[in-house]
Amino acid sequence: MKAKKAACKIEIPVELLADMAESLRVLAHPQRLKIIEMLDLGESMPVHDIVDQLALPQGTVSNHLSKMRRAGIVHAERHGKEVRYRIANPNAITILDCIRRKVDER
Repeated sequence: MKAKKAACKIEIPVELLADMAESLRVLAHPQRLKIIEMLDLGESMPVHDIVDQLALPQGTVSNHLSKMRRAGIVHAERHGKEVRYRIANPNAITILDCIRRKVDER
C-alpha cells in the first residue's frame, strides 16, 4: 500500500481558483483532454494528425480546438496550408498531470 502524502494546507488565491475553474470547464470533455495529452507528448501538432489519431470527423475536432483556442488553452499557428496547434496555457498540463497521477495509483 502506498503511503499518502500529507495534505497541502495553504490557502489558494481566489484568482487562481477562478482561472483553474475556467480551464476545467473547457477541458471537461474526454476528447479535449485527449487532444491536450497528444499535444503534451509533442511540441505541436497539425490538425490532420489530431483528426487521424482521434478517428473523429474533422469538423468535430475543429470544434473542440476552436473552443480551446477561444479559452486560451491552445494556440494555432499557420504554416502554409497547415495549421499546427500547441498548448498555450499551463493549466491544461496541471489538470492532465492530476489525471496521470490518478492513473499511476492504479
